[in-house]
Amino acid sequence: MSRLALALRVILPAFWLGAVIAISFIEAPLKFTAPGITIPLGLGIGRLVFTALNILGVAIAAVLTIASVIRPRPGRLSAWLLGGVWVVLLVEILVIRPPLNARTDLVIAGAEPGQSPFHYLYIAADVVLVLLLAALAIVNARRVIPRPTLSTP
Repeated sequence: MSRLALALRVILPAFWLGAVIAISFIEAPLKFTAPGITIPLGLGIGRLVFTALNILGVAIAAVLTIASVIRPRPGRLSAWLLGGVWVVLLVEILVIRPPLNARTDLVIAGAEPGQSPFHYLYIAADVVLVLLLAALAIVNARRVIPRPTLSTP
């Protein structure tokens, strides 16, 4: 079981990192450039996609947390990074997403709610999440992958 836990600690942050980059920084901006996509339609699709991404994030974070209590336990830095990931994820879900969803409801209903800082806060949170996940994957990989030894002739 400990080998599986170690593998999960490396693979899952890397997988989640790829999902966040693909959805938040590639799919979301490109969606609005597709022919025939209106703002309300794009927002409705985006809401579904980001809800799925948040559910995936919670599931991965939960598995990572469980894998972190299995021996060998992760180092202190890994634990702090995972804690940071949880904080950012919960801020996105509990603080930033509700006002974004309310704004999306208004736009889909045909209203013009004006500018909102929450979109930029979500982007900033995703940038922090990407950095934390990359660091977590690297820190965990360094514990698993043996360091090359220098041989002297």
